[in-house]
Amino acid sequence: QVQLVESGGGSVQPGGSLKLSCAASGFDFNQYPMSWYRQAPGKEREWAATITSTSSVSRYGDSVKGRFTISRDNAKNAVYLQMNTLKPEDTALYYCNAQIWRNGVPLDYWGQGTQVTVSS
Repeated sequence: QVQLVESGGGSVQPGGSLKLSCAASGFDFNQYPMSWYRQAPGKEREWAATITSTSSVSRYGDSVKGRFTISRDNAKNAVYLQMNTLKPEDTALYYCNAQIWRNGVPLDYWGQGTQVTVSS
């Protein structure tokens, strides 16, 4: 079955950096784009970044553009999110996402999330 396991979250001061990792299994990882989302307390889940299957294209939400970088390693079935110049408003639970097509229907799969807290 599809499994996504995030890691790398933690507490950091404003201006600091963190690198999140997501280990994927149970599907043909190198065939699908991968994304990161985040959800702050009391807010809706927000899309952060997406990378295509071959890493040819990456896209970012306005709130993270220029500070976050998504990457992937298809040999390791892993996707990463390098987060720089972190702000208190980046505090959230960060989720790895894979949208996989099954019988013509797109299905969203999520990890359990990893907490990022930015505070002085």
